[in-house]
Amino acid sequence: MSMHPSCAGLIVAAGRGHRAGEGLPKQYRNLPNGNGETVLATTLKAFLNHSEIDRVCVVIHKDDVKLYENSLNQLICIKNISFVFGGETRQESVLKGLHELSKQPPKQVLIHDAARPFVSLELISRCLTGLGSAAGAIPALEVTDTLKRATDGAITETVSRDGLWRAQTPQAFRFDAILAAHVSAPILPSLTDDAAIAELAGLPLAIVAGDARNIKLTHAKDFIPQAVNLLPRTGTGFDVHKLGDEGSAETIRLGGVSIPHNRELIGHSDADVALHAVTDALLGALAQGDIGDHFPPSDKTHKNRPSKDFLAYAVNLAEQAEAQITHIDLTIICEQPKIGPHREAIRANIAEITGLPIASVSVKATTTEGLGFTGRGEGIAAQSIITLLTPIEPNQGSKS
Repeated sequence: MSMHPSCAGLIVAAGRGHRAGEGLPKQYRNLPNGNGETVLATTLKAFLNHSEIDRVCVVIHKDDVKLYENSLNQLICIKNISFVFGGETRQESVLKGLHELSKQPPKQVLIHDAARPFVSLELISRCLTGLGSAAGAIPALEVTDTLKRATDGAITETVSRDGLWRAQTPQAFRFDAILAAHVSAPILPSLTDDAAIAELAGLPLAIVAGDARNIKLTHAKDFIPQAVNLLPRTGTGFDVHKLGDEGSAETIRLGGVSIPHNRELIGHSDADVALHAVTDALLGALAQGDIGDHFPPSDKTHKNRPSKDFLAYAVNLAEQAEAQITHIDLTIICEQPKIGPHREAIRANIAEITGLPIASVSVKATTTEGLGFTGRGEGIAAQSIITLLTPIEPNQGSKS
């Protein structure tokens, strides 16, 4: 990590969540319809996996250290993450988090409610892009319902919805600007988000498109698993890359892991045949073509590009389709190098990119007993199978 990281995530997780009913604070409950992860663990995973975020600070309640540590234990990558105790209100908690980050101030900060675990990598990127020359960028959804004002159960007027938006988090800010705004702001119940504090300070704010799936878990009913009709789908991927001459390399990349080997893999990108197979399997399960359709070899911008970018792109497509990846199986076919010593590192890397528990990622290796191009050491092949679940759309699967 650099001495002056460009962007930090600040996750607000110090609340008690009384509206969510009895039991653990909502950020430490298991996600409904999830894979056993807590709400906080799922939220953190999105920020830890985002390429533009250098570190994450979590604001927690002083009584929740053990619960916080249990959530971290569900994650594969927990580097560059810290915590600080919050205050009596959300406003005070955010200020404590900003002061903690100011010890090594970033240029930008994303402030996010832990209770919004469905935040996507795409939404985070959109907020950072929207920041531009503004002091802050706020994701929001346009109000489409008719609004009524009522008193004592009786409607008193219809409120115009023109120009009204429903604010979400993460909210992106220039760090120095939002820290100064928080320091100078009075503690007021009306300041319910960081955009309100920025507005009070007169900071220019931009709006970017929010995400309807980025809901905030608030009430007890939000934790009742919903019955959703899901359709299982399977995709396969197969890829081959040629090996260069003896002495052409010191290492090669397989599954995103650097492995000692004296022959390079030849390809337009980094030629990671393993990640290419996994990516094609995921694109196949989504019925979205193959890597070449999305990243043509004729495009020079993809020259030597790390293959983890391709897989992350396919994962984002799955998120947009609300598809849940449930299992990845990968087989690497070669005589050399030996994959066994690197198997667990490859599993962990693929799990980190896809957001899966490591138990849902299988990596195997085999030889062809000296037969064929892999047996002769001319190249390395890989094949992968991915299983995912997608929501059943109206009329999907029905007969005409």
